[in-house]
Amino acid sequence: MTVLVVATGNPGKLKEMQAHLAGLDWALALKPDALEIEETGATFAENAYLKASHVAKATGAWAIADDSGLEVDALDGAPGVYSARYGNTDADRIERLLNELGNELNREARFRCVVAIARPDGTIALEAEGVCPGRILHSPRGNGGFGYDPIFYVLAQRLTFAEMSGEQKRVLSHRGRAFQALLPQLKTLSAG
Repeated sequence: MTVLVVATGNPGKLKEMQAHLAGLDWALALKPDALEIEETGATFAENAYLKASHVAKATGAWAIADDSGLEVDALDGAPGVYSARYGNTDADRIERLLNELGNELNREARFRCVVAIARPDGTIALEAEGVCPGRILHSPRGNGGFGYDPIFYVLAQRLTFAEMSGEQKRVLSHRGRAFQALLPQLKTLSAG
């Protein structure tokens, strides 16, 4: 079984990735705590590549990283790569986003995620992108999830991410879609 180092120190993200990659011949492990990676990319893809490559070179193992965030049309794609840094807490980030949108009628948005896998030498072997379209509500709904989930409404489901079950969100989310696109490539890579 090949070790795939996850470019995060977050055990929750490791667990989520393990669920997406269940049944494959890869053993996931967290990156070393001392290994810090500054996200300096201008796009989700650049940040995912940067994190995967850095961790792979530092550990000498295969590495996987993702970068994701919320893009709001009326805010010219903001908060984008700054989604996690749009405030100090989830509540702050939601409040800032709703204040910036105000009474704007165009509330179209999408969550985007790019997943990258790097070889032990740091070169990118695979990448996949997932997008989940939605709308930003005027006020939060639901108690599940995290981040912008309470204000991100998925029209096809008539629910916010915060109102969905964990399984629904895992399948429908931008991250879920990115992993669905990645799996066939990863099976080929692990078989080769």
